[in-house]
Amino acid sequence: MPGIRQPAVSGTFYPGFGPALKAAVDRCLPTARLGSAVPKAIIVPHAGYVYSGPVAGAAYALLEAGRTTIRRVVMIGPAHRVPFEGIAVSRATSFRTPLGDVPVDVRSVDIALSLPHVRVVEAAHAPEHCLEVQLPFLQTVLVSFSIVPLLTGHTTAESVASVLQGLWDGGETLILVSTDLTHYLPYNEAKETDARTAAAVLELNPDAIGHEAACGSTALRGLLLTARRLGLRIEQLDLRNSGDTAGPRDAVVGYGSFALYA
Repeated sequence: MPGIRQPAVSGTFYPGFGPALKAAVDRCLPTARLGSAVPKAIIVPHAGYVYSGPVAGAAYALLEAGRTTIRRVVMIGPAHRVPFEGIAVSRATSFRTPLGDVPVDVRSVDIALSLPHVRVVEAAHAPEHCLEVQLPFLQTVLVSFSIVPLLTGHTTAESVASVLQGLWDGGETLILVSTDLTHYLPYNEAKETDARTAAAVLELNPDAIGHEAACGSTALRGLLLTARRLGLRIEQLDLRNSGDTAGPRDAVVGYGSFALYA
């Protein structure tokens, strides 16, 4: 069994030195909205902080109201580097960042593994950034929590929905979907395409979101299926792309953040 899952993109996607990382996260977090309800689920991007950090920060700032009540985060995003069938969990006991180690909820991993389409694929988790870049934000805004790390391979939105519903629980559990939107389109074309995707997200309409619309489209669609079935309310927090933050505009990556409420 693996022990600690070591960071794969520390020093590239985000600063590799603890104090510098904490300062980078703080810069991405807007002032929390007074009286904000605590989201049941958030949708956040996963690029380097200079590109997508402020967009993700809009969602993480809302967790301030639940910093002591959220104790478990079910995280799901796409495997970018290792192909596999189904949904992958890790048997690591914790995930490490420069801010410290985040424990894995082993019992919840066992629950996920009881489903036929979930299996252990450590090779997919080892190089993957989509969950790792979320951890320093969570370590900053929450007091004490564990994670359930899930990656989608070749699978269906319905399979994702069944896992999320099996781990849904109450207010102590946050669902986190990690996804970017369009990739490497010209700026204006990306804005139009991402606006259509955002409209589908706000309508809780997974059928209107194609694979090319978001790298984490399967996880995103699975959450929207679940949200529609459970009657969640959703709001858009930010919608931008790398041409708005820190990159050129000839080929951009889109980012959106959303919050869902029970």
